[in-house]
Amino acid sequence: MPLSEYEQRVLEQMERQLRSDDPKLASTLYGRGGSPVRRWVLAAVAGVAGLGMLIGGAAAPLPVLGILGFAVMFGAVLLMFSAPRRGSRAPSGASPRPAAPKKQGMLSRFEERWERRRGEQR
Repeated sequence: MPLSEYEQRVLEQMERQLRSDDPKLASTLYGRGGSPVRRWVLAAVAGVAGLGMLIGGAAAPLPVLGILGFAVMFGAVLLMFSAPRRGSRAPSGASPRPAAPKKQGMLSRFEERWERRRGEQR
C-alpha cells in the first residue's frame, strides 16, 4: 500500500531532521547516499541461493555443491552484518570529533554526547 502525500512529506521531514541532528548516524544508516536495503536484499538472495545449493548438494551425490552452497551462505551472512564502507571524508555538516581518552565507558560516552547536543540546542 503506497504512502499518502502527507505521510511522504512527514517521512521526508523526519529524514531531513535526522540528517541535520546526527549526520554521523544518518551516514551510517544510508551509506554513501544510498539505502542499506539494497545490501540486505542482495545478502538475502545470496543466502537463499546458497541454501538451495547446500540442499542440492546434500540431495545429489555432489558434496562440492554443498560446500560451495555453505560458502555462499556464509558470505551472505558476512555481507549482511558487516559495516558498510565509508568514504574518507566526513559527512557534510559533521564537525571533527574531539579527542577523548581511549578507555572510556559506554555510559560516559552517551553522557558526553548528550551534553554536546544540549549545548548545541541552546
